[in-house]
Amino acid sequence: MEDKIIDDRITLDYGSGGLKTSELIESILLPAFNNTALSRLGDGAILNGTDKLVFSTDSFVVSPWRFPGGDIGKLSVCGTVNDLCMAGGTPKYLSLSFILEEGFSFSDFKDIVSSIAEEAKEAGVSIVTGDTKVVDSGKGDGIYINTAGIGFQRASLPGKSAIRPGDVVLVSGTIGCHGAAVMMARSGLLREDSPLVSDCQPLHKISEAALKAAGNDSIRILRDPTRGGAATTLNEFTEKMSFSIELDETSLPIDPAVEAACDMLGLDPLYCACEGRMLAVCAPECAEAVLDAVKKTPGGENAARIGTVTEDMPGKVLLKTPIGGRRILSKLTGMQLPRIC
Repeated sequence: MEDKIIDDRITLDYGSGGLKTSELIESILLPAFNNTALSRLGDGAILNGTDKLVFSTDSFVVSPWRFPGGDIGKLSVCGTVNDLCMAGGTPKYLSLSFILEEGFSFSDFKDIVSSIAEEAKEAGVSIVTGDTKVVDSGKGDGIYINTAGIGFQRASLPGKSAIRPGDVVLVSGTIGCHGAAVMMARSGLLREDSPLVSDCQPLHKISEAALKAAGNDSIRILRDPTRGGAATTLNEFTEKMSFSIELDETSLPIDPAVEAACDMLGLDPLYCACEGRMLAVCAPECAEAVLDAVKKTPGGENAARIGTVTEDMPGKVLLKTPIGGRRILSKLTGMQLPRIC
């Protein structure tokens, strides 16, 4: 379809619901996400369903909107896709809503749309409905995105109530990459040749491999450690429970570039967000099979066994240091890393 838009910048007219809105939809959005459900342009999409659905929604306000290893568009797909995967679902459909600030560059908007289309294809999901609003200049910080997702349940995970002493804690790759990359980009300290990039990626293949290797009820819980990082997520597992989780500091997979960035910024990788990593607590008898399956899956090559469920200090997350001591890892307090997703 011929691109009818000749403006360089988004204006309030593009949020009016009139001719300019139609031009934006027909020239940019429909060609990028073309499918039967979306092309009807109804108030909602009519979809094929199943007995049990998994549903999630998320909003994305990351600053800067482009960061090493991704952008707000890629993040908006991965964030919601991964939430569906962590609930034992196979992602199928996404809604997509933009809040655009008057004056935002059309060139940048097209790049973001292309990024969304590419990542949706990678994750095997269709963009089937959406919305666009434009706000006055100075009131929207460029671009915000909301996505909601529907998936088909492939496994029923019992949750943290099923966790038992002796269970094993696994992570699908190096931790803290996303938070460190965004903060370094925001600070202006990131060199062009830096190896530091966000871990932003969809987890559909990694979660599928883990669930297939584990069998019924062997995986207690899955979670992607986004805001608050791995330490905060693990605290959500243990709080008000009769068990604790002990991590082995020497087993934590931390990229040297992340370690260097955290040292520079005064951050702890355990509290830095991930956007393409999976934490799993599973029964000890299936731990090696799950770990092996994840390592063989693209994006999971650096998966590691990082901890064990114990009965010491119930409700706590403990970190065993290389010299044999232990310290308590609490939930993140305050906003260490604002606007990272």
